[in-house]
This record gives sequence, C-alpha cells and structure tokens, in this order.
Amino acid sequence: MRTIRTLLALVALAIPAVLFAQVNLSISIGPPPLPAFEQPICPGDGYLWTPGYWAYDTNVSDYYWVDGAWVMAPEEGLLWTPGYWGWRDGGFFFNEGYWGQEVGFYGGIDYGFGYFGEGYGGGRWDGGHFFYNRSVNNVDISINRNVYNTAIEHHNENRVSFNGGSGGIEVRATSQQEAAAHQRHVPPVGVQTEHAQSARANPALRAAANHGNPPAATRAVPIGFNDRQPATSERTTLPSKPPVSGGAPEPSAEAPIAHSDSAQPRAVVHPNDLSPIARSAPSNSGNAKADQKYQQQQDKLVAQQSQERQKLQQKQESEHQPNASAAQTQQVEKKHSQQTQQLSQKHEAQQQSMQSRQAQAKPRN
Repeated sequence: MRTIRTLLALVALAIPAVLFAQVNLSISIGPPPLPAFEQPICPGDGYLWTPGYWAYDTNVSDYYWVDGAWVMAPEEGLLWTPGYWGWRDGGFFFNEGYWGQEVGFYGGIDYGFGYFGEGYGGGRWDGGHFFYNRSVNNVDISINRNVYNTAIEHHNENRVSFNGGSGGIEVRATSQQEAAAHQRHVPPVGVQTEHAQSARANPALRAAANHGNPPAATRAVPIGFNDRQPATSERTTLPSKPPVSGGAPEPSAEAPIAHSDSAQPRAVVHPNDLSPIARSAPSNSGNAKADQKYQQQQDKLVAQQSQERQKLQQKQESEHQPNASAAQTQQVEKKHSQQTQQLSQKHEAQQQSMQSRQAQAKPRN
C-alpha cells in the first residue's frame, strides 16, 4: 500500500496545477477569435491533430495562445476531444480536453482540420493504425501512407472560440455526446501540459501583446511513442498544399501504392522505438469497487511511465551533436540503447508487481 500511495503522489505532482485551475476558473470576458494558421505535416503513424486554443493566465489576467500540435495517441484506438470555453453562471469556464474512444462535445467550436464543431472528420483507426483524411489534413505520403480522401462539406462563417454567452456558439451536447462524456477518459498526457506551460511562459503569445493574432509557431509535439509500421492502404493521395485552419487543401490526385507483406522491426535505441505501453486485461474479481480501483491504478501507472519515456527521449535528443563523428555518434547511441533498455525493464517490473498484487488480492474459491 505504501508503494501505491507513493506512486499516486508522484503522478499527482507531475500534473501542473494550472490545468486543474483552468477548469474551475470563471472569466467575465470571452477569449479572442481563433487565429488562422497552416497545419504542419503529420510526423508519422499514430499522431493525431490536437487543435490550438486560448488558455488563461491569472497571474497576468490575460488569455494566451496554445499552438495546435500533432500528438501521439496515448493508446491505440483513442481520439481527442478538444477543450473549450463555455458560459455558465455569469462567467466563462474552460472545459478540459481528453482522450477517449469517441469524440465528445467540444462546444460546437470550429477548430478546423476535421474538428468542425461536431465529431472528427480527420481520420479513423483501422487495424491498429490511424488513417488520415487528406481532404482536411496535411499528410506527406513519403512519411505516412495511411491515407484516404473524403470530402467534407464545411462552411466556416466565423472563428468564435467559445460556447454560450454574448456572441458565443449556441449549440448544446447531443445525447450521444453526453454518453461519450461518461465513458472512460485519459486526461492530457504529461507533455501536452508541458506544451501549455511553455506557451504560458511566452509573453508574445498573450492576447494583450498579439491582439488576437499570435505568431505562427505551430509545431509537432511527440507525445507517447510508437513502433507500428505503416499499414497498407488500397489507395493513397499525392501531396497537396498544406490546409489552412478552417479550410481544406486543394484536390489531390489519387495513385496506387505498393503493398508489403512484411515489415522489418526497428532496433530499440530510443524510447520512441519501444512498443506502446501494454495494459493488463480488465480485472474481474467479483468485487466491482476493487476492480475499479485497480483500473485507476493501471491508468496512473501508464501515465507515469509515458512521462518517463518522454523525459528520457528529450534528454537523449539533446545529447545528439550535428557535427559529431561516426565513432562519437555510435558511442552515444550505444549509451542511449542501454538507458532505454533499463527504463523498459523497470517499467515491465512495475507492471508485473501491480499484476502480482492484484492476483494476491483476488478471493479464493
């Protein structure tokens, strides 16, 4: 029990308090309109687009812009529901985004790139890989060949960034969206919160400084890790001009692609070469309360391990020198491989320990 309590405390400390404060923070003035910007190229398989949004800093009493980013889904099959500002009880409150099996309600806000106010038209999971809709995403087939092209009728008449109140979007959640809100969710992973913290510390991203037009700094943020090989698709599309927020790229020609029956596994050198963190099968001990507690502990352990992978990945990337000799690079990579293996073994031991405790806790017949 002491180990579990320590683990829970570490996970809680790893989540920035400002993000919890945003949920209960009431602001009298709504955020600025959403700015227009180009979407960067998707960095690879399993990354999902998470839209940019206006957050609020109580220390300076001002909104600041958090860039959109390509984010690795923390688990296969999960989709992102964006956060949004909504009016209630005389003020604007921020509703935090989350990962889930379905896209829930995000205030009817038109964030573009497939998030046009309801659901998500930017892609879908299929066979363990994410397939991208080229009509609303900027995907380079030399990087990712899991694509399709389905036109989506969309008329962006405004860039309103909040729901309700004076001038806000006047839509309410459907019964299906309400149901999605009560399903199992995964909160923003560690580097997502760090991304928001970095934006908060940048004065140029404050609305008072940029007057609602923040500098273009959208970047790909590698959150979570993936070693899934590109899946084969019946057709792919040739590259087109990058889409702009709220719009779609110019039509692209379709071309057949070659199929591959096998994929060569990648050597494990860095954390992003590791397989996705495995989860234990749901517990069915007959004690619903105990099973739920075990699932919560599993979720928190996976979140902690994902953050540790990301931290090591960033540290290793900082140690690469562009002008290093081949011998120096080989030496650094050898060290990185050892570090990654050690971390992987540590995480495997943590999972086994948790599974062992759960097995001991099951009632005997």
